[in-house]
Amino acid sequence: MNATAEPRLAAPGAGLPKSELFIARRLFAWRLSRGTRESFVAEFQAERAAIAAMAKSCDPESAARRVLIERVRGIEDSSRNWSVWMTLDHLRVVNGGITRTMGALLKGIVPPGQASTAAVKPSPDATGAVVPEYEASCDVLLLQAAAAGDLRTAARFAHPWFGPLDAFGWLAMAASHMGIHRRQIERIMAGL
Repeated sequence: MNATAEPRLAAPGAGLPKSELFIARRLFAWRLSRGTRESFVAEFQAERAAIAAMAKSCDPESAARRVLIERVRGIEDSSRNWSVWMTLDHLRVVNGGITRTMGALLKGIVPPGQASTAAVKPSPDATGAVVPEYEASCDVLLLQAAAAGDLRTAARFAHPWFGPLDAFGWLAMAASHMGIHRRQIERIMAGL
């Protein structure tokens, strides 16, 4: 579903459909109860490798092309018309935010403000310069997870869809988030 004109999509931050959010909250709670630091790190690394392979297989013109896709479960409607580079830019921003959040929570500090899905949308002008920045954001997040002591922190910071999470919850979120956007990149590339 490739589009040349700007499509009419829901506003950034509109969230997920209510039924999907209901199910997502339960699935995420189940993941938290079953997962470990090691399993979430392994999942993050596997998704990172899959994303890197797809990005490397894409020529610069294709990687910059925005493609209107059918919505992937877990993304907002406003995120359906991105390029591969825009998706990497979004992952870079979110990975950085999760790393900073985990770091603060590990020190017993609740970050100021609120997490917002509208605040982490990518630049529509993202270029290939985002690739090493994205990779660096992955490296720093993984270093934070490895260096941390107990990720089950008393301090919590609220995710806009999943409520207050400790550092362990934010690591789980990072792994899930990578998988959602790997599926998004697969659909973008199928539409090129």
